[in-house]
Amino acid sequence: MRAGWKKIRYRLEWMALKALSKIIPLLSREACYHLGQFMGAAAARIDRPGRRVALSNLDVAFGDELAPARRVEIVRESYQHLARTLIDLYWSRRLTSENLSRYVEMENLEIWHEQMKPGNPVVFGCYHYSNFEWMGVGVGHRGFPSAILAQEFKNPLLDPIFVDLRESGGHHVVPREGAVLALYKAVRRGGRVAVFVDLTIPVQLPTVVIDCFGLKTSVTFAHAWLHQRTGAPIINAHCEPLQNGRYRVVFHPPLEIPPGASLQEIAQACWDQFEPYVRKHPAPWFWMYKHWRYRPLTADPASYPFYANISEGFERRLDERAQRLPPMTSKVTLPPGVMP
Repeated sequence: MRAGWKKIRYRLEWMALKALSKIIPLLSREACYHLGQFMGAAAARIDRPGRRVALSNLDVAFGDELAPARRVEIVRESYQHLARTLIDLYWSRRLTSENLSRYVEMENLEIWHEQMKPGNPVVFGCYHYSNFEWMGVGVGHRGFPSAILAQEFKNPLLDPIFVDLRESGGHHVVPREGAVLALYKAVRRGGRVAVFVDLTIPVQLPTVVIDCFGLKTSVTFAHAWLHQRTGAPIINAHCEPLQNGRYRVVFHPPLEIPPGASLQEIAQACWDQFEPYVRKHPAPWFWMYKHWRYRPLTADPASYPFYANISEGFERRLDERAQRLPPMTSKVTLPPGVMP
């Protein structure tokens, strides 16, 4: 019975999103903007679990820097940014290389002119900030198509819809299974690849621990590994909102990565370059996501969000960081009587 209902629900979800993919491109930019603002505000009120996560995240990240009323505003704005991003992804079928500049501008692209020439490998470090979907589509339309890694949906019927939209700018979406090898081959051929590097990754997968707003979290090191193995530069990039539903894609200056830097140190350098943007303008970041799923055994539980848990795997990642061990090699265990 449950399996049958799941199939029906998946089919209904597919039908709804297919309908949206037909309707939204017919709307004006102004209509898309206001629809996103309305849907985001509604989601912030309806999604109580997500709102609780977002408020807890803001509490541990900013402490007394933000008044409670401002935190509530940021949560609502964060939902609105996400809603506009999803709506704009559907509308992106109307984007072309000819009209892109009306909607998306690029900043600091000139400093990467030589590295971005055809045949030069590049690793983009990307972030879930503002319209991250249009960042990818826009860069593709500017003549820099890349291999991009995307998370599959629980409903497999939805994957072809989003793959088609994300590849509209000329990109190639790489399935998560075997993704790192596929990205490595692309870089070795002189291609460009894009990796989102700001989300918590389960510690049983290849991860390293970085400091994020002064708290420990586990993230991918795929971008760092690709840089180490191929020498391809890591170009950090994020998208910022402008007025009237427009956006700016910001390419960060070259990272200062010392020779012999570990995978953890490279991943940390990438985040350290991006965090100041979030501190200055927090609302466009993905605050309803569980960015700190784990907390160190020695940490004060009150300094981490309510959902953070102790994990033996996380203690191993912390041990690898402390001793500069290769990722996924530590064998430390939790003390007797400590339950994860």
